[in-house]
Amino acid sequence: MKCPILFDYDKSPKEGGFGLDNHSMMELGEKLNGKFENLVNYCMVSGAINQDLYNEYDVKRGLRDSNGKGVLTGLTEISDVCGYRLKNGKKIPCDGELYYQGYNVMDLVKSFENRRFAFEETTYLLMFGELPTHTQLKDFEEVLTSLQELSGQFVRDVIMKAPSANIMNALQKSVLTLYSYDENPDDISVANVLRQSLQLIGKIPLIAVYAYLSYRHFGFDDNLYIRTPDKDLSIAENILQMVRQDGKFTELEAKVLDIALVIHAEHGGGNNSTFTNHVVTSSGTDTYSAISASIASLKGPRHGGANLKVLQMFDDIKEHCKDWNNEEQIKEYLNKILNREAFDESGLIYGMGHAVYTLSDPRAVILKRYAKKLAEAKGKMDEFHLYETVEEVSKDLIMKAHLRYKPVCANVDFYSGFVYTMLGIPRELFTPIFAIARISGWSAHRLEELVNKGKIIRPAYKYVGSHVDFREIDERE
Repeated sequence: MKCPILFDYDKSPKEGGFGLDNHSMMELGEKLNGKFENLVNYCMVSGAINQDLYNEYDVKRGLRDSNGKGVLTGLTEISDVCGYRLKNGKKIPCDGELYYQGYNVMDLVKSFENRRFAFEETTYLLMFGELPTHTQLKDFEEVLTSLQELSGQFVRDVIMKAPSANIMNALQKSVLTLYSYDENPDDISVANVLRQSLQLIGKIPLIAVYAYLSYRHFGFDDNLYIRTPDKDLSIAENILQMVRQDGKFTELEAKVLDIALVIHAEHGGGNNSTFTNHVVTSSGTDTYSAISASIASLKGPRHGGANLKVLQMFDDIKEHCKDWNNEEQIKEYLNKILNREAFDESGLIYGMGHAVYTLSDPRAVILKRYAKKLAEAKGKMDEFHLYETVEEVSKDLIMKAHLRYKPVCANVDFYSGFVYTMLGIPRELFTPIFAIARISGWSAHRLEELVNKGKIIRPAYKYVGSHVDFREIDERE
């Protein structure tokens, strides 16, 4: 017996169809706007908490104390983020240091200068705790490249359907849908999660690039070209050859992107997206849910989305400061930004300052060095010097404006957008590039959480409302 067709897409609701287009489906009817405004007001009133109570109950907002130090919530061996040194029991600001599995990232990057597959080797280190031998690295690269492929059905039915202007949302959708293509998605044994993690590390670059190309094709009628990854190329090289119409790139361009992936791959267990991964993993959920949650966190402009805000800010600075060599003019405009009189009126100079680092962010130091090399090759040294000027003058301006005593330094987001622009990477892919790199760190932390069989993460929230007697609906005003 055949099931009857209950709805017809082309008919109105009264005729037994849906009767709505894609946009009106998401809209609130005009006659309901007043009622909705009431709901908004109710929400604003009911959700407001007396800010003094946070001090009264010594609440560590953002899981940080009043001095900005993170609350200790877990242990890890994957990476160490150092912004201070202890001297006679006191914290002394120092040049930042970042360690992957005990190895200083500065030393790793230096050793990678004359080698091709830096990001793949870094991923191996993060996930397995040791630097690989030649044989181990070769075997690992073969496993990764074999897991890069996507089926034509997945590309058509998932990536190209309902393309998103924000590629991070497209990444989430695709990662969650991979659950349906996995014959054993809910098995959280270490072996199965490792398989799933390597699958995602291999496939995420393709998903991000294809999602962007689909968005441009269907949204702006650009030519749609889908180029498959070359098994003889590194992940960085494949990203460039897939995103460019001609598929060509220079050795320097590939090297710069490769190093960018290395320094974005991991940054401790306490950053928002990695902590999200720990929290979600601790519930016992599947890998696809855990990674999509981390992607959701990284999307935010206070986290991975900050690199795009930096670039937008520099677009604004260039528009209002025509003489890039005039330091006083630049300083005057930056003060306007800090005083909420310019740019987005947030009072923030994006890309400056970090929760942990003080004198310097090692990732920014590394990326600045490679940004200079790329700028020299691209004839962009004037713009590079503008970035340098903003970086230097901002430090004192921010400290004075916000009465801060902790030194302010450029963070990794400051130069990353500039680098990606010189590489011809579209802005829509800035934060997805971050995700492509960071999935290595997320996977390592997820495995660490599972290996150590930790408890479900459940911090406490203090209830500060009042208990009231129940009233029947007829008795309510």
